[in-house]
Amino acid sequence: MNVRVTVHEEVTHRAASTKYGIIIYKDIAVGTSPQMLKGRIRLFQESLHLDLENKDMKDIPGVAEWRSVFKQTGTDPSRYRPSVEALCRRIKKGQFLEPFNSAVDLNNFFSLKYEIPFGIYDAGKIVGNVEVAIGDETASYEGLNGREIKLHKMLHTSDEDGPFGSPFVDSHRTAVSEETTSALHVVYFKPSMEVSECGEMLAAISEMFLQVHGGTSEYWVLDEK
Repeated sequence: MNVRVTVHEEVTHRAASTKYGIIIYKDIAVGTSPQMLKGRIRLFQESLHLDLENKDMKDIPGVAEWRSVFKQTGTDPSRYRPSVEALCRRIKKGQFLEPFNSAVDLNNFFSLKYEIPFGIYDAGKIVGNVEVAIGDETASYEGLNGREIKLHKMLHTSDEDGPFGSPFVDSHRTAVSEETTSALHVVYFKPSMEVSECGEMLAAISEMFLQVHGGTSEYWVLDEK
């Protein structure tokens, strides 16, 4: 997959401080998460559950920063929560995430660990180049939750076939499965992070992902102001 990822000028205007991590994985093998990974993710959720017991969502820096980004683009974060906030609310209630597949499990783990939204997509289902944009009145897709997700004023990623991902809920069209052999990972960094810090995070994410899935990767920070 040779894909060009760009940021639409409206995003640069409305949410100038946002930065995005792009990782492209090739020749990977997605399957059931190894037992060691399942155990690590479970222990992490149990620990996080204790940490969140007496914490408000606005006290989690990544959640607070992404709520602010949603407001900047015109999305009401109390109605449409950043995906990381939705995950944290589940963990706080003790509704731990059940294993799905190795790619999705790691994606959720990274989101909780770094307190930011993540999206992982089957690169074989992406058509042409990718753009980070803000949706108009017509932008929508079928979400992983089975609902139509309207993307008006919402930050999202799109390809030549239309929108497919967002820091809210991702689409069914580009979902990763055990047939996936190449993938696109989108990391929605905290706007306060330095570019060098973002690069270090991408390196750590990529290394862990490849340890589980094999294959190769390339990654970069998309920072257009």
